[in-house]
Amino acid sequence: MAMRFDGRVAIVTGAGGGLGRQHALALARRGARVVVNDLGGARDGSGGSATAAEAVVAEIEAAGGEAMANPASVTDPAAVQAMVDAAMARWGRIDILVNNAGVLRDKTFAKMDLEDFRFVVDVHLMGAVNCTKAVWDPMREANYGRIVMTTSSSGLYGNFGQSNYGAAKMALVGLMQTLSIEGAKHDIRVNCLAPTAHTRMTEDLGARLPLELLGPEMVTPGLLHLVSDDAPSRCILAAGAGGFERAYVTLTRGVWIAGEDAPEQVAARFDEISDRTGEIVPEMGAAQGFTELTKARAAHGR
Repeated sequence: MAMRFDGRVAIVTGAGGGLGRQHALALARRGARVVVNDLGGARDGSGGSATAAEAVVAEIEAAGGEAMANPASVTDPAAVQAMVDAAMARWGRIDILVNNAGVLRDKTFAKMDLEDFRFVVDVHLMGAVNCTKAVWDPMREANYGRIVMTTSSSGLYGNFGQSNYGAAKMALVGLMQTLSIEGAKHDIRVNCLAPTAHTRMTEDLGARLPLELLGPEMVTPGLLHLVSDDAPSRCILAAGAGGFERAYVTLTRGVWIAGEDAPEQVAARFDEISDRTGEIVPEMGAAQGFTELTKARAAHGR
């Protein structure tokens, strides 16, 4: 059965081009009414224009869909709230939020100004927080919501010259982990998408990438699943070039160590601590403490 979004209202940030544009077009093509948000700034976040968002809205409307353009900066909570209010006034609901807006200010950590670090975190992390906070109560009241954070392999695994971007992107995973727990009773499902695609964000890498395989449209099928009625929750989905994988934050079985020579034992047994045999994916953070206390009780015969 075809995946449809008839009657659903979606907000897609950073939707004036690249991945966001593909997400918005695909949602509209399958029946969703879409708020196309884009500040219209440069890749580093400077400048701004509503032109990019308006062009995507024109594409959607030309194909028979419904959409509205919004130029709010995701870093401006008041502007974000006004965007949500406008969508609610026009369509009466918000079912889907795709936090996709982003910027790059790449430099090695040694050369990076703190302002460049702070700004990238503000756009990626706080931008997603601002948008999610604005839709959270409407979704709770409707007992339905689908939210996606756009994370990155740079956050999950690191990437040279991207300490600010990587820190922000991994922070979104932590945000997803907790919101998926808090939203569960209201059927608000929260996931992360880690895309690999050729957009203006990756144009500097062009000579090293097979661009013909890395169209952003190859990522969007994963996004559609993450915002569908049958979406999972608390998933980190990696996607690119038609490949789809899941990433997990895991915990090894570990060992119990105590005593005066505990530091030396940690060093001597580090391979054993690191052994991934029998590792788990904890349901929540308390699992770490429970695992450690279980070892301590066993060691003390309790």
